[in-house]
Amino acid sequence: MLKRELIASTQIADGEVLELYTHAGHFMIVMGRNELMSTRMRFSEEQLAALTIERLGKQAPRILIGGYGMGFTYRAARERLGENAQIVVAEISETIIDWAKGPMADLTGDSLSDPRLDLKIGDVAALIDDANDGTRAKFDAILLDVDNGPDGLVRDANNRIYSRTGLAKARDALKPGGILAVWSAGPDPAFRKRLHDTGLEIVEWKVRSRPNNKGAHHIIWFAQKS
Repeated sequence: MLKRELIASTQIADGEVLELYTHAGHFMIVMGRNELMSTRMRFSEEQLAALTIERLGKQAPRILIGGYGMGFTYRAARERLGENAQIVVAEISETIIDWAKGPMADLTGDSLSDPRLDLKIGDVAALIDDANDGTRAKFDAILLDVDNGPDGLVRDANNRIYSRTGLAKARDALKPGGILAVWSAGPDPAFRKRLHDTGLEIVEWKVRSRPNNKGAHHIIWFAQKS
């Protein structure tokens, strides 16, 4: 049996350690005992972008993606958007981007040189705050794939994004008709209620982690501003 091989590791701001492994031709990013993402299970992260863009019905929206991870959501967005779209991506760890350019360069391709990309190293919550205080323009869509979802937090710091206050800020950072899309590893009735309480129109969508109706069931919430 093939054993997974540790390629690299990095410590992030709160002292937690991220590790990059390879196993049987696949990559995975791990924190402690939690596998945060892998190239083996990517479909639902791609669908986060594909289904949001389909609902928006715009070829040149301004969207915010938090975070980059392995780039599945970002690359799915860039494949579907027109040349005048703006794609802002927030990634908390610069080392994640170094891994994308290094060990995972074949996966990344030339996507990080796309002129539509505005890559920011930092917390997605700060960019949402910037849109609310006028420092940045508001967004047509905000796509959140942070941690393992609101009910599967690995980093306590991510809780503020999924709190009532965090969701209200995300709502206010949207343009009229804008969509807040949130990925989760599983269902979370308490979070769905918090999302509903923002006054946005909610759709809960189940999607498999792999194409062809295979893999674990993940959840995407679409919350649209009237």
